[in-house]
Amino acid sequence: MLLQQLLNGLVIGCVYALTAMGATLIYGILRILDIANAAAYVIGAYIGWYIFDLTHNIVLAFVVSMLLTGLLGVVIHRTIYAPILSKPRLMPIIPLVAAVGLFTLTSDIVRLIAGGGTKAYNLKFDTDVYHLGGLTITPQWILILVLTCMLFLVLWFILNKTKMGLAWRATAEDAEIAQAMGINTKSAMALSYIIGYGFAAAAGIMVGVLYNSITPALGDVPSYKMLAVIVLGGLGNPVGTVLAGILVGLAETLISVYLPIGLPKDSIAFIALIIILLVKPDGLITRKNKA
Repeated sequence: MLLQQLLNGLVIGCVYALTAMGATLIYGILRILDIANAAAYVIGAYIGWYIFDLTHNIVLAFVVSMLLTGLLGVVIHRTIYAPILSKPRLMPIIPLVAAVGLFTLTSDIVRLIAGGGTKAYNLKFDTDVYHLGGLTITPQWILILVLTCMLFLVLWFILNKTKMGLAWRATAEDAEIAQAMGINTKSAMALSYIIGYGFAAAAGIMVGVLYNSITPALGDVPSYKMLAVIVLGGLGNPVGTVLAGILVGLAETLISVYLPIGLPKDSIAFIALIIILLVKPDGLITRKNKA
């Protein structure tokens, strides 16, 4: 049923959008592709698992994991990225190489601490599925959709209705001019990491709950699929990232179901990326139209 597959794709697309949002916010200010944001996806999933295993409170697991992972992002920026970016005549590829190395290192550290085996959330719901007309909806899907909407509403409010959001938008537009006008650009950068890494942590927990399993390799696929989403959405564009994440989720689901072309499902994201960029090289929404 088409409507069922659209719902499937929407759920997966929400996870993609959340995962990529951090990299989008960071690129908006620093102009670097922070692949290590996918490490926050893994770390957040494991912190959430440990908190839930101790307390059996999924809300507390989300809050603590997002907060700790967001603060970790600030530490990573100030101890790793900031010193690198302060170097004169810096080659643009160097921060990207550092991000890839940091992501690989993080995955190995998680494997050493938590072990290489699978861990299950085992979150219990009142019912396994809900039936709405011809649709079959799981409680996990409802959790993902509701929480994603809440997080994006919070992000919209912060970016558009607060002084901190104004500082972020000004810094993303031109950091030097923003600093000259007295805007605290360091706080804007910290906001990017707190929100971005926190969102990635939430996405990691969502995937852990959805599939009831997490491993240290959890971030391997999101690390490159995240690139497709942020490029497709227009680099540094939060609204475009949401649209691109949902589009990629829908494309993967519909193509794999209705066009059995024999390609791995994860490669469909890049097929969609190539096709759309041939038509719109700047992505779905260009930066000049950014909300």
